[in-house]
Amino acid sequence: MLTPPADLPEGVLRGAFALTGLEYAPVGWGSHHWTATDAEGARWFLTVDELDAEQPDASFHRLRRALDAAAALRLPFVVAPVRPVQRLGEKYAGTLYPYIWGESFSWGDWPAASHRAAVLDMLVAVHAAPPAVCRRAATDDFVIPYRDGLEAALTGGDVADTGPYAAPAARLIATHAAPIRAELDRYDELVASADRSRSVLTHGEPHPGNTMRAADGWKLIDWETALLAPPERDLWLLGGDLTGYTAATGTRVEPAMLELYRRRWLINDLCVDLRRFRRPHSGNPEDEESWQLLRANVERGLR
Repeated sequence: MLTPPADLPEGVLRGAFALTGLEYAPVGWGSHHWTATDAEGARWFLTVDELDAEQPDASFHRLRRALDAAAALRLPFVVAPVRPVQRLGEKYAGTLYPYIWGESFSWGDWPAASHRAAVLDMLVAVHAAPPAVCRRAATDDFVIPYRDGLEAALTGGDVADTGPYAAPAARLIATHAAPIRAELDRYDELVASADRSRSVLTHGEPHPGNTMRAADGWKLIDWETALLAPPERDLWLLGGDLTGYTAATGTRVEPAMLELYRRRWLINDLCVDLRRFRRPHSGNPEDEESWQLLRANVERGLR
């Protein structure tokens, strides 16, 4: 995110994690990040996630399970928390990580074939997690959070004056209602035919932006979305030829499941961004970025 949350004082973070220094890091999207130091001068990386306002306890429980599973993997490339995730009031949860010195990347295409190959190797190892580790994570139920808001927007009606992007967002959805409806219907068809017995431990978002190259090798970061799910939940983001995955694991990649998770990524983004504008908002930098993402997804992402 681009700016720290106004309703979470830095003193709360210092006290919760015994930190002496904090510097906000406007990197990534969806979570807030700080670089931090403790009384001994050790350097850390602090991540704060906003919990689901309607179900904060359940949201925290899922987050804790995801990070517990990551820590239990004990793989050298997994950047797991150094201590359990902590609740920070009703709205937030925070996690302290080791500070990794290395090269970072951004969302988008793979910078090199070797980068993609390294991530494929990491996913093969993650998907082979033993049952005791897998049981720590929640199971993907294929439910898309905040879908009810998108469904409501598709039907039109009055728009609450929640902020500067409320009306433009509602018009955008209404204008593209037919392709959005088709996207939802196709997703539901794919879910109805999904084989739920093929679940493995998945990272959820293994794109270039969630990787780093450190002195001791590649790292896979941001495990907040870890779930038990079909392997295609990770594999669709790799793209390209996936025969190497089948050769390494013996698991056939299902095209319909690749399609399911590709479509869900888009629908999930629509739901999250629209929800932002159906709630009170001020037009801050995060709102502007979310508006641009919503427009791009609706105008160019639907197909």
